[in-house]
Amino acid sequence: MRPLAAALVLATLAGPAAAETIVSARYDSPTTRYAHGVLGDAVEYEDLVVTLSGGTSLRVHWDAPMVFEDTAPRLADVTGDGTPEIITVETHAERGARLAIWQVSEGRLSPLARTPFIGQTNRWLAPAGVADLDGDGRIEIAYVDRPHLARVLRLLRLESGGLREVAALSGVSNHRIGWDTIFGGAALCEGRPALVLSDANWRDVLAVSFDGNALSTRRIGAFQGPNAALPESCDALPAR
Repeated sequence: MRPLAAALVLATLAGPAAAETIVSARYDSPTTRYAHGVLGDAVEYEDLVVTLSGGTSLRVHWDAPMVFEDTAPRLADVTGDGTPEIITVETHAERGARLAIWQVSEGRLSPLARTPFIGQTNRWLAPAGVADLDGDGRIEIAYVDRPHLARVLRLLRLESGGLREVAALSGVSNHRIGWDTIFGGAALCEGRPALVLSDANWRDVLAVSFDGNALSTRRIGAFQGPNAALPESCDALPAR
């Protein structure tokens, strides 16, 4: 099998692009060669396209066996430097999905950190939010590992150039097979930063809090559909 590094083509630009910041990102080049269909159809994407503040466009392309299996790229400042990085879901046809963070460095898109692949085909993860949940100045990055099967929330921090898991919680989800959207996200609920998720049975909307050591949940409403507004006790946190 061809090494992953050989399948990844980085669009590079020299000079002024290195000082530009990311303003938008999207997926492009649809493909049907990975027919998992977890997001409602058999279409995934080969390209990540990023626009910078000066108008420069950068592109990353995946050849087989990789695709971007995701609703949309997310912009979030995960390093705390005041400028955003890009969070994506990348999937290997035989190893399943992983969470990836991309950055602009020296005028090109390059990977900042990634989780391991889940380990087998047709296994996926759904991003759940980015926030300083415990108020210590460090950013937490959350996703639900296999939201249709394992239903485990995993909380990560970027440390020493990698993503380290700092907490996990079973019995929650943010996606059902066939939805083209991911439910919930980072919010301020009753004055506390939290992740809004559903319980595993799709009855209750939960606010998941982190105290620096462990995750805890509290019910904040009844689940009313994937596109329902946040409960009145919550306000969406702006992208960091």
